[in-house]
Amino acid sequence: MSGDKNKPDANERLALIRHSVSHVMAQAVTRLFPGTRVAIGPSIENGFYYDFLFPAGEDGKPVLGTGDLPAIETEMRKIIEGRQDFVRVELGREEALARFAGESFKQELINDLPPDAVISIYENREAPAPGAPAGSGKLLWADLCRGPHVANTREIHSGAFKLQSIAGAYWRGDEKRPMLTRIYGTAWENPKDLKAHLAFLEEVERRDHRRVGKELDLFSTHEEAGAGLIYWHPNGGRMRVAIENFWRTEHYRNGYEILYTPHIGKSWLWETSGHLGFYKSNMYSPMEIDNQDYIIKPMNCPFHIMIYKNKQRSYRDLPLRWAELGTVYRYERSGVLHGLLRVRGFTQDDAHIFCTPDQMESEIKEVLRFSLWIWKVFGFKDIKAYLATKPAESVGEQSRWDAALESLRKAVDAEGLDYEIDEGGGAFYGPKIDLKIKDALGREWQTTTIQFDFNEPERFDMTFVDSGGQHKRPYMIHRALLGSLERFFGVLIEHFGGAFPVWIAPEQAAVIPVSEGFNGYAQKVTAELRALDFRVSLELDDSRLNAKIRECQNRKIPYMLVVGQREADEGTVSIRLRDGRQLEPMKTADFAVYLGGKINTRSLDL
Repeated sequence: MSGDKNKPDANERLALIRHSVSHVMAQAVTRLFPGTRVAIGPSIENGFYYDFLFPAGEDGKPVLGTGDLPAIETEMRKIIEGRQDFVRVELGREEALARFAGESFKQELINDLPPDAVISIYENREAPAPGAPAGSGKLLWADLCRGPHVANTREIHSGAFKLQSIAGAYWRGDEKRPMLTRIYGTAWENPKDLKAHLAFLEEVERRDHRRVGKELDLFSTHEEAGAGLIYWHPNGGRMRVAIENFWRTEHYRNGYEILYTPHIGKSWLWETSGHLGFYKSNMYSPMEIDNQDYIIKPMNCPFHIMIYKNKQRSYRDLPLRWAELGTVYRYERSGVLHGLLRVRGFTQDDAHIFCTPDQMESEIKEVLRFSLWIWKVFGFKDIKAYLATKPAESVGEQSRWDAALESLRKAVDAEGLDYEIDEGGGAFYGPKIDLKIKDALGREWQTTTIQFDFNEPERFDMTFVDSGGQHKRPYMIHRALLGSLERFFGVLIEHFGGAFPVWIAPEQAAVIPVSEGFNGYAQKVTAELRALDFRVSLELDDSRLNAKIRECQNRKIPYMLVVGQREADEGTVSIRLRDGRQLEPMKTADFAVYLGGKINTRSLDL
């Protein structure tokens, strides 16, 4: 950044451009579609949007369609080439209301401003006459706006923006208010940056977990049978089993015990925990059983507490590390459901740690170390921590908050993690660490949460007997490592683009005979490998060899074992990798050792 403190940095500059392009788009839309009412149009990450209420066509539907976007872009370029000035004008409340008479969206926004608010509009004015001051040209368009904007449309490159999509959006996010038409776009400083961004979006689309999930036959959703619920197909099931088996093994190795708890419980469990008060809108309605209200569980912690309270605990029992792959159900509005990433039913890789105050710091360090190690096994190494502190409304003594927060900070420092402070971002019952990982495309995903809880031990009257025979409260730590299997699976698909490491790939190898005459040998090789618990497919259809290889590559199978006369005579397999490379032929037993080594070391490479 230069020494000019008033000069915006690169991100601020892009935000100025994008906000200004959004106004140019709105001006173009109102030119092309007279009678359109304008709502709001901010800059957002990588672009901008504007919401409109279009006049209805003869069929009663809004007149705009995706086919109209190129015409809007053309009109936007005309506006940009006209070198219009952006002029800020400040108005009194009554003057502003009069300026936007008949425009209900603007009237509402103005009336919602506090009495002392500065009300500003931005006018787009014609390029001034030679020698005339900037902003003195003819008024062409204006909108209520806080700004800021660029000074003139000549600061916008006419080849560095693109309108991308149309979506519905309720006015002010309220589903009881009018449905508006939202136009999304992206804008950059120059065409080179736009081209790079569009290439990135193409790669995002290519890796989209919904698309890849369908191509590889991993999972599906069926809205007619229940929105937001995931159906795991055999290929997805194989991957899930591999992931769960790894998860269980490593939890046992790291001192955890694994629990299984019911899917429903009496409503008093969540009344006692406090969840019914804080999460009611995300919980499903009670069902009546034996004249009692039962709730399908939105989280597992009350059940783990019931197991803790099954008997009196001593300080000698602690710490207790209890984990569960527990399926929970939470209500999400249909508009936010998104493949595997936002669902209504999911399996949470949950854990609860019950410890003494003296054990708190070491337990936090251990759970963070374990979480980071698991993520690195799956190939995620760019990880950042967010330390969430006490919110305005909270429970628990300040001294306990301070001690817990310091334990979290020490754990993050011990691992050498970059972190940011999320002021007031903790839950009402304790501070937390959130881990965010970056995938192969550099996108950040919220994953692990390590959360203190001062609330539930009190509410459920949890105790342990200390060395002096006194009853004390245990400390409780919630930990979701992968977050949920569904969301993690979605992230995993997009990170690898479906080309999974061999240890979790649904099909680890495919045996392909060069012709029907070698089907018998292919079956023998397949049987030998399957007997060693490798996931192997046998390709016996009538397709040509090249077609079979291409099909297996499309299925992203790590290893293709081609067998013909030479292989049958020598007891070998010819090995082709999914990326087109080839290995030297191997005896079947030697390939099994090679493949087993890749799997046992959880190699990310073939």
